[in-house]
Amino acid sequence: METNIMDPEPQVSFDNIENAFAGKSSTDLNRAYMLFKAINSNMLVAMMEPLTRISLALHLPINSLVKTTIFKQFVGGETIDDCRETVSRLHERGIGSILDYSVEGKESEENFDATAAEIMKTIDKATNNPNIPFCVFKTTGIARLDVLEKISSRSMLDVTDSVQWDHTVKRVEMICAKAAKNNVRIFIDAEESWLQNAIDELADSMMEKYNKQNIIVFNTIQLYRSDRLAYLKSSYERAKTKGYMFGVKLVRGAYMEKERARAIERNYPSPIQPDRASSDRDYNAALEFCIDHVEEIAVCAGTHNEKSSMYLVQLLDEKHIQKNHNHVWFSQLLGMSDHISYNLAKAGYNVCKYVPYGPVREVMPYLFRRAKENTSVKGQTGRELSLIMKEKERRRGNFKLN
Repeated sequence: METNIMDPEPQVSFDNIENAFAGKSSTDLNRAYMLFKAINSNMLVAMMEPLTRISLALHLPINSLVKTTIFKQFVGGETIDDCRETVSRLHERGIGSILDYSVEGKESEENFDATAAEIMKTIDKATNNPNIPFCVFKTTGIARLDVLEKISSRSMLDVTDSVQWDHTVKRVEMICAKAAKNNVRIFIDAEESWLQNAIDELADSMMEKYNKQNIIVFNTIQLYRSDRLAYLKSSYERAKTKGYMFGVKLVRGAYMEKERARAIERNYPSPIQPDRASSDRDYNAALEFCIDHVEEIAVCAGTHNEKSSMYLVQLLDEKHIQKNHNHVWFSQLLGMSDHISYNLAKAGYNVCKYVPYGPVREVMPYLFRRAKENTSVKGQTGRELSLIMKEKERRRGNFKLN
């Protein structure tokens, strides 16, 4: 049921920590506090990945340690069924879940087929399920990296490459066809710039095929790239010309250090914005562009940035667009920025959380990225720690009063 536009708008405040942590027990808070304290150490995060890889290679019993710490904070479980409790808990607070099978780094056709089959299961789980408003997949989970790179750079494919690419296209087609048949919206995640052209081509072709009546397929645009705002606008124009609707998830990006290092190593201009202010400017401009065309563009603002989240709230208010318009969503990762997610949901906006899942050993690359992201993004870990400490203090005060 949609809120009438004449209803009084609830005030949104990301400072309401009581609401942000309402679903967390004291045990949950203490675990999160210790985890973010550890992540706050650059040296510890740098050591975490090699030490964990060595431990796993030596079959040391660290699975239980990982599962009760970083895994429990950022991951829904090892299987779809394991995520049931997380999905239910988020739904109780008005937040949807995006089941994200986060297994990476596979290279065999057998593994690609298995990953595609798992993605299809997430679509089945989301079908007619308001608790799961979107599904998602990474193209690198179902395709060889070298083939994606060759397609992206317009390099010649040999016979084996051509067969591999055909298989990739068929997997993407199978996933998107099922999503369309089941009326389930699906995100195609963005990846490194040297792979992205191939992913963009796949996303465009799937949108052209399946976004005629409804917006089913969403591409992802990383605004920390200096060319992506222009790409957003040209993608919209292409959709208009071809007669389909455009779905997009807007993020800042997850591969900045990797992108810059590769550009230096190979002596080409970095695709990354020169500074954070430029990324912020383009991100907010992208939000404004999407809201200006909200009947033809469905947008999900995937961001942990408070200012951009509030800017989108203001845009909806200024342009008299319903805060729960079906084409406008906010999204954050499980275990991060709950003060944004929970307060937006409390005020009646469409909010969803990425809920990764997969075997402990297989989701370690995802977990390492989350740890590094919290360390590298200025203020991220400090903000999470500060909020947790405030909530712990608030609860201690209430306990004393009682």
